[in-house]
Amino acid sequence: MKNALLFIMALMVCGGGEAQPLKGKRPNIILVMTDDQGPLLSCMGHPVLKTPHIDRFAEKSLRLTEFHVSPTCAPTRAALMSGRHEFKNGVTHTIKERELMALSTTTFPQLLQQAGYETGIFGKWHLGDIEEYRPGNRGFTEAFTHGAGGIGQKYPGSCADFPPNKKNRYYDNVLLHNDTVVKTKGYCTDVFFRAALGWIKKNHEAQKPFFAYIAPNAPHNPLIAPKENVRRIDKRHPGLSKDTLNRWGMVENIDDNFGLLMEKLEEWGALENTLVIFTTDNGMCTSDGKTEAAWTGGYKSGKTSPAEGGTHVPCFWYWKNVLPEGKDVNALTAHFDLYKTFCGLAGATISSGIQELDGRSLIPLLENPDAEWKDRMLFVHSGRWDKGEEPQRDERYAVRTQRWRLVGDELYDISNDPYEKQDVVAQYPEVVERLNAARFTWWEETLPLMVNEDREYAGEEPPFFELYDSQKKAQGIPEWVPPEI
Repeated sequence: MKNALLFIMALMVCGGGEAQPLKGKRPNIILVMTDDQGPLLSCMGHPVLKTPHIDRFAEKSLRLTEFHVSPTCAPTRAALMSGRHEFKNGVTHTIKERELMALSTTTFPQLLQQAGYETGIFGKWHLGDIEEYRPGNRGFTEAFTHGAGGIGQKYPGSCADFPPNKKNRYYDNVLLHNDTVVKTKGYCTDVFFRAALGWIKKNHEAQKPFFAYIAPNAPHNPLIAPKENVRRIDKRHPGLSKDTLNRWGMVENIDDNFGLLMEKLEEWGALENTLVIFTTDNGMCTSDGKTEAAWTGGYKSGKTSPAEGGTHVPCFWYWKNVLPEGKDVNALTAHFDLYKTFCGLAGATISSGIQELDGRSLIPLLENPDAEWKDRMLFVHSGRWDKGEEPQRDERYAVRTQRWRLVGDELYDISNDPYEKQDVVAQYPEVVERLNAARFTWWEETLPLMVNEDREYAGEEPPFFELYDSQKKAQGIPEWVPPEI
């Protein structure tokens, strides 16, 4: 009996620090991915923001310190869902029908669903508002989303949110709950987290494994934060511009909601079998603030840029008593690595008949942060050429390895110069030649997969306009009832 007790105690002591085999362990997975946040966190050095909940989470997490995404939102989401570069799914822009993720792409939520997982998305999808492209038809059993790339947006073609949201941005929004248009009450980020928490609680109580993708539209502009968050910052730092107060207020509101998420998971006893991840979709937007220069965490660029500030984002992983805690992983990792990682953890089969994947499984690094990790090349391209133009290989591109970043005709030794202050292209012409040769090959392989380049704009009325009008006429728009948590 004594030996048995000692054995149990040893397991409890080692739970958070020793390597454990993770493949097929089938945890619940919660991915929180914010919009345009970049390094806007106090734990990343921001001098004004206070994000105590995410800070504490980061402190005890496994931190991927070399984690990279795409320079803008729809591209990151396409790479995440598909396990390969966004251009290979036809996503070369955030609008112009080039945000539509190719229907030939098999998403990892589809594979998780086949493995017995419930799958839910709460917030921003931005990979197509046409019916067959919507999340309910791409692997999600629960979908609670706005349209377009932001609440209230409307662009030519199919990329447009529900009409009422244009006048009432971020409060009391009309959203799509599975197949029903509903009217919500309250601030959008609060609503998305509340919906996610209710769904998580239901699946936890039913002992069903789940993947929850919480993707708030904040802190994407327009810059509108709850008044209490704005007042809190203004009291600490009077004199900031309205835009800055609201941008940072949106971030602190995200932190409030993330704190509630972790509190409830703890209360429900769900953390021992739940992997929680926090990250963001691209570098921060650098165009906000009327009187203050944007804070970029030391980077010289942000959103839309192929440079380091456009793609290098925080990424924190926590799984209580399973993953190593409070450790950094310095291996070069990326958004499309989550596909194989989540499928591996869930025991989901990746068949040979789907698209070729660019990503790797991160499971070796989750088990051992110091595991051997072969160097790689990440190809970055901001895309965004005008509709009707030929794809532009040699504009707004980068190639990233563990050490180097080639950005246009500039080269940076990131291992010694993480903020790209010293161009060393003249000293290392052979590195430039090697990276460009690989980029040219990658482009030729990728170009035929850019399937939306010649796509015409959708019909006269956007799909979400038609959906709203037809339901309002037939049955009205019901009030959404927040779940009990």
